Amino acid sequence: MDHFAYRDGRLVCDEAPAAELAERFGTPLYVYCARTIRHHFRVLRDAFAALDAPPLLCYSVKANSNLSLLRLLHGEGAGFDVVSGGELLRVRAAGGDPKKVVYAGVGKSTREIHEALAAGILLFNVEAETELERIDACARAQNAVAGVALRLNPDVDPKTHRYITTGKKENKFGINLDRAERVLRHAQELRGVECRGLHIHIGSQITDPKPYVEAIRRVLDYVASGAPGTERVRWLDIGGGFGVHYRSQEALPAAAFAQAIVPELAGRGLNVILEPGRFIMGNAGILLTRAVTVKRSGERRFVICDAGMNDLMRPALYQSYHRVWPAAGQAPPADQGARDGHGHVDVVGPICESGDFLGNDRDLPEVAEGDLLAVFSAGAYGMSMASNYNTRPRPAEVLVDGAEARLIRRRESYDDLLGPERECL
Repeated sequence: MDHFAYRDGRLVCDEAPAAELAERFGTPLYVYCARTIRHHFRVLRDAFAALDAPPLLCYSVKANSNLSLLRLLHGEGAGFDVVSGGELLRVRAAGGDPKKVVYAGVGKSTREIHEALAAGILLFNVEAETELERIDACARAQNAVAGVALRLNPDVDPKTHRYITTGKKENKFGINLDRAERVLRHAQELRGVECRGLHIHIGSQITDPKPYVEAIRRVLDYVASGAPGTERVRWLDIGGGFGVHYRSQEALPAAAFAQAIVPELAGRGLNVILEPGRFIMGNAGILLTRAVTVKRSGERRFVICDAGMNDLMRPALYQSYHRVWPAAGQAPPADQGARDGHGHVDVVGPICESGDFLGNDRDLPEVAEGDLLAVFSAGAYGMSMASNYNTRPRPAEVLVDGAEARLIRRRESYDDLLGPERECL
């Protein structure tokens, strides 16, 4: 249900042909599908509807923070998970309700805490005892009481890439269970905070519900132990991290996760928060790019594109896999790694780094200079991680809804790149 398909030999996003979008808006170009975003949000909401109370779905802004996309999700009833003052600013600019905002992140500054308190957010997810004290001091300075949820580290391995594993003892995130009672006791001594919940987030791109079940059981066992402070816990934030399809159909549907998780929470009297990001946005976007140069070097064939690691960092950062395929012709195979007789090609970018690639050793039809290619499953952690490395302007972004396509972020200009420095000359 991602609404990207090949029809009559051309790729379309919903009802908009990719080639027409590239001609109209230029490349590199991020293209998002509104119908897909709505669909994924509703599927997740409905899958967890069997909880004791409807869950609060707080979209993880870091996955993709475009204002138009945040506004679309706000219209669906989403709350928001933010990790910086800038993300909170974006949520408010998009019309989001601060009372449906949870503030995560391991390095909240004093300024950011003051801003979030003034906005009236729902909860701070607390990562450390000293952070709890900092939130308390900020709240007392504003004659306020900050709602907090203690982020616990359950020491559960989600079996995902080590860079996106967040729930093991060696990770920088959260408070170990054996220290939680001490921190909860300390929270009761502070006048500026009230511990209203617990939070776990074990990682990202998780394709098996078992680690969630294990982590939730450990936290619920801790609550059931009657440790001081747990009697006030009313919220349980179970994080996000549900996987999406990058290669073919490797991710389970939301219903499979809910089927495993909901029974663990039934009858507990807890309000549940989920923090989906990639699940909603990952397969809702593609990156369109043109082949600039095609060449051979030894036994290797290279398609050098106008999009690179500055536009899509994930392959270089995580060695992550994205399907790459021409926007004209037949649809790509279910598994692009299959040996089907096409030439094996490295699809790379223009950046002066050997690690600048979009896809290596791929089966591709013949690609000529000027051909348009699509990089699939690029809606999450694509534009939000883009940079100006090599002094390259960041791409434009377009939102498609049916046959309508509108620009939701213009392409950066050279003036945009130099402006902050020219002011200082």
